[in-house]
Amino acid sequence: MGKRWRIKPHDVGQVMQLERAAQVPPVVAQLLVHRGIVTRERAADFLEARMSDLRDPASLPGMDEAASAIFAAVSDKKKITIYGDYDADGMTATGILVRCLTLLGADVNYYVPNRLDEGYGLSAEALQKLANRGTQMVVTVDCGIASVSEAQVASELGLELVITDHHTPGAELPAARAIVHPGLASAPYPFPGLCGAGVAFKLAWALCRRASNATKVTPRLKNFLVTAMGLAAMGTVADVVPLVDENRVLVRHGLNSLKVSPVLGVAELMRVASIDSKPTLSSEDIGFVLGPRLNAAGRLGQAQLGVELLTTESSDRARALAEYIHQLNNSRDSLERSIYLAATKQIKEQFDPINDPALVLAGHGWHSGVIGIVAGRLAEKHARPVVMIALDELGAVPGTGSARSANGLNLHQALAACDEHLISYGGHAAAAGLRIDAAHVERFRDHFCEYVSTEVAPEDRVEDLYIDAEAPLLQLTLSTVTQIEQLAPFGQANPRPVLCAMGVSLDGPPRRMGSGERHMTATFRQHSVSVRGVAFGQGDWVEQMEQTPGAIDIAYRPVINEFRGRRNVEIHLVDWRPSDRTSPSS
Repeated sequence: MGKRWRIKPHDVGQVMQLERAAQVPPVVAQLLVHRGIVTRERAADFLEARMSDLRDPASLPGMDEAASAIFAAVSDKKKITIYGDYDADGMTATGILVRCLTLLGADVNYYVPNRLDEGYGLSAEALQKLANRGTQMVVTVDCGIASVSEAQVASELGLELVITDHHTPGAELPAARAIVHPGLASAPYPFPGLCGAGVAFKLAWALCRRASNATKVTPRLKNFLVTAMGLAAMGTVADVVPLVDENRVLVRHGLNSLKVSPVLGVAELMRVASIDSKPTLSSEDIGFVLGPRLNAAGRLGQAQLGVELLTTESSDRARALAEYIHQLNNSRDSLERSIYLAATKQIKEQFDPINDPALVLAGHGWHSGVIGIVAGRLAEKHARPVVMIALDELGAVPGTGSARSANGLNLHQALAACDEHLISYGGHAAAAGLRIDAAHVERFRDHFCEYVSTEVAPEDRVEDLYIDAEAPLLQLTLSTVTQIEQLAPFGQANPRPVLCAMGVSLDGPPRRMGSGERHMTATFRQHSVSVRGVAFGQGDWVEQMEQTPGAIDIAYRPVINEFRGRRNVEIHLVDWRPSDRTSPSS
């Protein structure tokens, strides 16, 4: 079943008024109105995204207490450990604070749990290990807000604990020297959407102020903060937090920092990923190139090497680590493809993806660090909630599962309804994890599917494609698309616009392209205008388009392709369907 196109309605009067006031093309005005921006002043603020729009770090709840405690520990030469997380957000947050404290002369190191052996967050065993190594203060990044019992262990071990996090707090807060969190109900902050790296950046800023003994930091520390903003941008995009408010400012200026003054490891990672020569960097370069490489290290149990990449001052070590992490990403990609093929075969043989309300798949030997990516791809493809369970080859340990939602299903509630079959579970509405005995998989599958069937009606088991505006290809001038690009950085809550054109014809046969011929390229014509398009991961569309008579409608994202100094408008195809309009004349 195809996607259900939903073209967003708009107030024509508002759009025309903003078009005149802000002097922007109609489609740009429509995109701004969809974002709640209806005045010239607000449009200017949104498009500029000034660095001065970042809030004072002191306004973050718990910041003064945390900065005071950490700065005192630095001055007293206490041994400080930054306790991070194994995803890109956690790695970049760790890198920011390690680099900051090193610059301030601290005795600092870092600890990142192994995803495969230890799991997420603070653990009593790790805290004991750190205490035995002489650590006196633990500063968490991107974790710790739910670690009530672990905080008690830290206290018993004599460890001074400072927690910085952004995840949802529980009913009880851990007992710590200080807690820095943008979403505490007891001390509301105007923007709770900061990620772990964003919070770490604010803490580093506060520490630099204390070291400078002034609101305005020294030139040396200012240079560090500019570079740290690049790491914060990486964590912000990779963690898929909303790219609005402060996050948009961090990413807009952080992308420039990554281009102009990246840390050694990031510069090498951009080199091996072949994006170092791009004139400018986009949020997509983080989301699809840099972030996945850091996450690959975490998924395959090598997160500590990701942090080392972000903190090393050795060119040779940075080069070696970047190349190794690049290969880890290739390994992750290979594992992902293998599991995806196995899961697809299982769906064909055992399920009815049209009528089944959900897909619960299990396989022996599947890599637990990769199944979440595959679950997401399958949930998007089939517009169904998907649970992927990696079963142990020998059956010696329980299976590990990752789930991804679709159709608005709240996964956390769904797993709670089926918890009698599970050893444990956790997560949130869109993504969750679980542990389960292999013997209980079938009963869990039945119960989970039964629950989903009561929550999602059959007619809603289709993916909605939200389209910002209908825009004929004639509107895709270089000037207009350049102005659309000013809405960037694009990501969560500020997605790259999806437009549509009706009654389009193929200007020549489509063809497959790329590694494994997984992608498609074609030229589309509407009236006298032709535009090249690419559909990533949709090589199968070639045969489908060739077999479709007449005109088609296309949904697409407009982009500017820069190659050898030339800039051209292209489109990234999102979806297409046979048109009910007459094919336009050429």
